[in-house]
Parts: sequence; structure tokens; C-alpha cells
Amino acid sequence: MTAIYDNIGAGYDYHRRADPGIVDGLSGMLGTPELGRYLDLACGSGNYTIALAGLGYSLTGLDISPRMLSAARAKSRAVGWALGGAGLLPFAEATFHGVVCTLAIHHFADLSAAFGECRRVLCPSAPIALFTGEAGQMRHYWLNAYFPDAMARSIADMPSRGEIESLLDAAGFIDLMFTSYKVTEDLQDRFLYSGKHEPEFYLAADARAAISTFAKHGDEAEIREGVTRLRDDIATGRFEDVRRSYISELGDYLFVRARRS
Repeated sequence: MTAIYDNIGAGYDYHRRADPGIVDGLSGMLGTPELGRYLDLACGSGNYTIALAGLGYSLTGLDISPRMLSAARAKSRAVGWALGGAGLLPFAEATFHGVVCTLAIHHFADLSAAFGECRRVLCPSAPIALFTGEAGQMRHYWLNAYFPDAMARSIADMPSRGEIESLLDAAGFIDLMFTSYKVTEDLQDRFLYSGKHEPEFYLAADARAAISTFAKHGDEAEIREGVTRLRDDIATGRFEDVRRSYISELGDYLFVRARRS
């Protein structure tokens, strides 16, 4: 997976930045920052790590991609950065007072092992705070109408809400809480469904390149044909009919909180 991360990392920060609303949601799940050390798992180029550090959290950001970590280090020396994967964390037991992970659990080769490692490095009763998509929500993204194969492969990578709950429970987490999140028109972080209200966003190749669904799963012919149809539908007004057909009450993403038993 390192090559995929490094590919995405090439132009990642042009479109990706910490969204204040998501930062608030994550900090609310972590609790007061005075408690001790925190881990940002799969931190990428450090946008959310640095934003949370600005709120007073003492953070270590860990990622498997050297390119991403290089970008993170260039942005902040106030955060500790570490190279490593989620399945075998390079930290001692009970090191951290909280773990945060943003839009990354679908990249983990073994999510069960990753959650087990999170429990191992957390102090007793410490929280894990996730911001993620889930398979059921993704089936209601209107992107499925234009990029069906890429979306199908991306959905296959994404755990469902039930799978997340089951794996956290099996890893020894308790007090699970799920909160749905709907993409807003002023969202600042341009991840997969960030263009829900701005379909023109997906017409730009550089925007798609910073999103793993397109960078990892996108077939060139399908993407080209989907972009053409999307452009035409925007121009004719048909897009609004497509958008309405995918309206869902499930929300677009999830905040997930649990704590180590």
C-alpha cells in the first residue's frame, strides 16, 4: 500500500486540509487535551494532527508513507512523526491517552489487527476516535451513477458500520458511539464525497488524483467516460435528477467513538 499512499501524496495537500467541523468532532470524542499523549494513526501529511496539536493535544503522527511523513515534517516540528503500519504499532503498551484516525481504516490490510494494536497502546479507559465512511453510506453516493466500477471496488474496501462495531468489540473496546455526518457546502477537506454539492469538482483531474477511490480504483476509460457524462448532465440540468435519486438519511460519513476496556 505504500506506493498508493506515495502516489496520492504527490499532490495531496493542494486539495486536502483539516476541516474545522471535523476537527471539532474529533476533539470532542478525545476529550480534554491535558490528559497526556495521543496518537494520530495513518496521519497522512499531518493536516488533522497539526490542527489537533493546535488545540493543545500532545501528538505523535504515524503513517506508512515516507512521502506523506516528509510533507508532515515540513509543516510542523511541534509534532512527533513516526513511520509504521497500523498492524504492528512501534510503541509500548499503554503509551497513549487517545487514538485518532481520520479517513484511513479502509486502507488497513487487517482492520482487526489494527484495532487490536490500538487497544494495546492505549491506556485503560482511553478513547479511540474515528472519522470514516462506511459501505452502506457509500452506496448512496451519487458518484455511483458515473463511476460505478471504481465505486464498487472502493465500497468493497470499506467496512460496514456493523463490521466496525463487531471488530471494535472483538478488540476489547466498549461504549461504542456512532454519529452520522453529512457533507456541508463549506467543507474544506476535499475527500471522496466532499463534492456532493459541487459536482464540477470531479471534472478536475488534479482533484481526483488526491482521492484514493480514483487513484487506486479508477480505470482510465471509466473515469474518462464518467467525467464526460457528468459534465453533460451538469450542462443539461439532468444532474439534479441523478442527485435526488441518491438522497439518503444514513448520512455521508461517521464519527465513531469507543474506549478501551
